[in-house]
Amino acid sequence: MILKTNMVLPGLSCKVQETVEEVADATVTCLLRNVPAAVSGIAFLSGGQPGELASARLNAMNSRFRSKMPWGLGFSFARAIQQPALEIWKGEEANVLAAQQALRHRAMCDMAARKGEYNADMEIKEISVFTH
Repeated sequence: MILKTNMVLPGLSCKVQETVEEVADATVTCLLRNVPAAVSGIAFLSGGQPGELASARLNAMNSRFRSKMPWGLGFSFARAIQQPALEIWKGEEANVLAAQQALRHRAMCDMAARKGEYNADMEIKEISVFTH
């Protein structure tokens, strides 16, 4: 059984936005207190987060708490991965390749975050591919 849930996040209109590490701490603490070890995995919904921030938060959870968690953490492959590609594509044939590249990039970043190996430099290296 896989649990689909959101990370513990401040509201979008909250004046104080918690750090990546604070979100990771709050989310993993909540999960450890409430999710049985029998659950095979947890797939996060995007909760409206930008892809880069969602990847950074997932990475922080996996890199800092992997040895304490009885289940794997990943994404439910929805908005967090698809939204950047959809924004590039806009339904136009001329944008298909760039949208596919964006989708692949987001998937690669999220795969790294799943392993606790993501870093912000992964985003910077790919930005020029999508803007030209």
